[in-house]
Amino acid sequence: MSPPCALGFRVKSGWAAVVLLAGPKASPRVLDSRVIELSDPDVADSRQPYHAGFGTAQTNTAKVDRLVRGIERFSRRTIAALLTEYRRENRIRGAGIVVPSLTDPATIASPHMRAHASEGRLFRTVVADGAKACRLPAQIVLEREVYERLGRALRRPVAQMKATVTELGEGVGRWRAEQKVATAGAWLVLAGA
Repeated sequence: MSPPCALGFRVKSGWAAVVLLAGPKASPRVLDSRVIELSDPDVADSRQPYHAGFGTAQTNTAKVDRLVRGIERFSRRTIAALLTEYRRENRIRGAGIVVPSLTDPATIASPHMRAHASEGRLFRTVVADGAKACRLPAQIVLEREVYERLGRALRRPVAQMKATVTELGEGVGRWRAEQKVATAGAWLVLAGA
């Protein structure tokens, strides 16, 4: 039987870095690392639906609503296809969804910054909803806390966790900050934290 696996997502505006990590929790290995689209690249403005242009918030609510519905449909299909592929050969325990902020957009005075916060909330929500629709437990983790939480769960120093995650990417291909924190998010799931 295959070892338990977990997914890690680092959500960005319109896309996410995804890492499939296989146990054991003490010394996991990366099975796959890729980038998935969460918005249709053929639909103009779908990466930033709350923006009207550079530095300007979108005020046309009908346009925003149309774009958001399209993003929800597109991301649901993307995540379902990803999980179908991964589940053919892997037992996936859950997903860690790593995000930069959980700020409520309504608390932000600047329309431009509120647009960014709205997109952050939208894209983390579509990933969590996509996982839920596929009956995959998911937890949202703040990027600034992911290594600390992982270190506590495994009783290892944060610096060691960061170094180990970096080493896990050797030979994987694209291994940037997004893939690293996605890996830490997946590892949290494997560790049961």
